[in-house]
Amino acid sequence: MTEQQDQREQLTIIQTKGSLDWAYPSLILTSTARTLDQEAHIFFSYYGIRCLLKDTRSLLVSPVGNPAMPIRSPIGSAGFKAIDWRGYTPDLLWALPGMTRLATWAFKQQLASHGQLPFEEMRELCLDLGVKMTACQMSMELLGFKAEDLISGIEFAGAASYLADSARQQSLFI
Repeated sequence: MTEQQDQREQLTIIQTKGSLDWAYPSLILTSTARTLDQEAHIFFSYYGIRCLLKDTRSLLVSPVGNPAMPIRSPIGSAGFKAIDWRGYTPDLLWALPGMTRLATWAFKQQLASHGQLPFEEMRELCLDLGVKMTACQMSMELLGFKAEDLISGIEFAGAASYLADSARQQSLFI
């Protein structure tokens, strides 16, 4: 690493969550870092590796166990869209079959209505911007992920390699 690269601002994120709503913050932060000419790296560990799958249909949004998540309708009048249904419905309702798919659909609609890129395009943009993405080799072996199931353009390394590379970086755990 050159002295100039060593002095450049750097951001690394440890991505351990494998749900759609937890994937976006890492992509937003690292793409923003790259546009500010900072180095950016996401280390995908455990369930976070799901964010690197070619087939992203398993990336869902679960309203169960996420009390901070507002539940709003992506369709209807402005007043109807403004209602946070979490305050009016029991949490047990969100455990019914189909509610995770409904929450995922609503989340994607909300993103689209605010001009945000779909997940696959956002992930590709990050790679195009130079965000380094690394899958944890030990997590892959432990959870049965295969390299051929993951997107191209990523690296594979263990925790020791990640820590050796990130000693001088600002790290966030998501």
